[in-house]
Amino acid sequence: MRDFLIEKLYECSKKPYQKYFKKNEPWDIDQASLLHYPEGSLGFGLGNFLNRNHFDIQEKLEDHDIIHVLTNTGISVYEEIGMQYYLLGNGKKSLYLFLVIASGTIFYPKRMHYFIQQYKRGKKALPFHYLDFSKMLFIPVQTIQQTFKI
Repeated sequence: MRDFLIEKLYECSKKPYQKYFKKNEPWDIDQASLLHYPEGSLGFGLGNFLNRNHFDIQEKLEDHDIIHVLTNTGISVYEEIGMQYYLLGNGKKSLYLFLVIASGTIFYPKRMHYFIQQYKRGKKALPFHYLDFSKMLFIPVQTIQQTFKI
């Protein structure tokens, strides 16, 4: 039930967040094109992630799925919250991030150990949350992970 509630909150907040808070331009690419990038590249990794999870590219939210690829984070509700803890540890600060962390902490107090672990992982990595990943799609995932200690 709480997963359902959190997912509904996300669905209700996604459109206003895209429209009013995300100032970046949508990427001019589709999922099929991503699968034509070299194997092991960030673009190919994103295409595989989207395909494997039956997702489409969400305009202005492409970076979110890239973070999943780079951090090897799953898509369950508590893993999504954990990824926000990771990003907080990595230095990202946004109203949306704090709202997800606050609601996630309230709804998943038994996952606090996991959330703290993710925060520490983010602290150990060099800051990368601010990068323009649309210009990095040909770079191998492993190279980015090693460079930024992800």
